[in-house]
Amino acid sequence: MSDESTRDQIVNAADRLFYERGFEHTSFADIADVVGISRGNFYHHFKSKDEILNAVIEMRLAATREMLAGWEFDHPEPDERIRRFIDILSANRAPIMRHGCPVGSLCSELGRLGHPSRHEAAGLFGLFRTWLAREFVRLGRARDADRLALHLIGRSQGVAVMANAFGDEKFIRREVRALHAWLARCSQEQEKHS
Repeated sequence: MSDESTRDQIVNAADRLFYERGFEHTSFADIADVVGISRGNFYHHFKSKDEILNAVIEMRLAATREMLAGWEFDHPEPDERIRRFIDILSANRAPIMRHGCPVGSLCSELGRLGHPSRHEAAGLFGLFRTWLAREFVRLGRARDADRLALHLIGRSQGVAVMANAFGDEKFIRREVRALHAWLARCSQEQEKHS
């Protein structure tokens, strides 16, 4: 096994465990067990849990950038791209009902712990905020693009929290439909003012 593939396996395992168990409740031993390596080999790649956390955040940022670029490539219209963001709730409903939103859960935990990496983790929300605001500008909503982006992120987080609390798949489907209808109204309001 090459150093890079072992390192990637560690980061992927840590990402999953941080999501499922939380950062605080995941140990080096937990991650090493999932990857199937000795603690000595583990320390060859990462000296601290904070180093692993930073690698997880970097991996999530890279994956998010790639996902957003894919949406831009695959969907020519901004409202179609914004719908892809909304549809994350449907596509990931099973893990969201079990563990909440991976971004929101991590940001909340790191904030509660006062962890120095909480700002880097919040960069994931910042990435979504910037991207969504740009899409709302493209939709013709330049004056309130950032407000709309924050509203959508906030509402999505609320849906994830309630879905996790109640384990209600119908609630997710209903809220996704409501968000699609809200987006359609945003688009229609833009057309009226054009």
